Amino acid sequence: MAHFGSVIPRKWSRPYDGRVAADCFRHEALGVVFQVRDKRLAVLLWRRGETPFEGCWALPGGFLAPHERLGASASRHLAAKVDIPEIAHLEQLETRSDPVRDPRGRVLATAYLALVTPDAQPKLPADTAWRQVDHLPGTAFDHGSIIGSARERLRGKLSFTNIGFALAPESFTISQLRDTYAAVLGYPVSATNLQRILTRRGVIEPTNDISRPTSTGGRPATVYRFAARELVVTNPFAAFRPRTPRTSSGNGPMTRGAATPRESPSNR
Repeated sequence: MAHFGSVIPRKWSRPYDGRVAADCFRHEALGVVFQVRDKRLAVLLWRRGETPFEGCWALPGGFLAPHERLGASASRHLAAKVDIPEIAHLEQLETRSDPVRDPRGRVLATAYLALVTPDAQPKLPADTAWRQVDHLPGTAFDHGSIIGSARERLRGKLSFTNIGFALAPESFTISQLRDTYAAVLGYPVSATNLQRILTRRGVIEPTNDISRPTSTGGRPATVYRFAARELVVTNPFAAFRPRTPRTSSGNGPMTRGAATPRESPSNR
């Protein structure tokens, strides 16, 4: 499992100098770019070639220019690092203000969550790669912790919005959408229940197409699409969570089934 700790290694840490005036703090914008690749949630990282944290992996980003807005700064630095044809969804995630998060001096950091669909295949520079969120390499600064916060934000929004549109292809089968949700949530999802809940909420709708049978056979499947391809709150009381362990009949062992999307009892 990935470690999202925020502890800075001792060799790069230093005491904060409280004499630094607040108006001298630098501010950087970071991009947490997620994409589902090979049924796994991946994040875009680049490998630092200089100190501090030489050889560690970092989020794309950089310092805020004079008279520049944070969102524009995040987009500018991301575009300078890699050419992503289209970001399906972008939102501000959080601001980090730990006085010693950067050993070079106090730096505030505002992170943005960016989602791209599977058909986006940007050409990456040699020092940049998609890395699985569940198996992160050593990260610089507090970037591992920021990635963890971004995943938790995304997991939460899958429950009550249609944000899955930003990670799914234009059209898909329920099995494909299930794999996308499972990659983000980190546990199996019931395709039957996913279809039932999302259809009832009006999040997805069937198209007139059906998928072709695979080489292994099977019946053609209905092809779906998201009803809207912009963020919509669909049910603020909904929640995705794993089934709680239960005892099978008799004296059998505890079992856990695939997770299902559930609605709050107050909203059933």
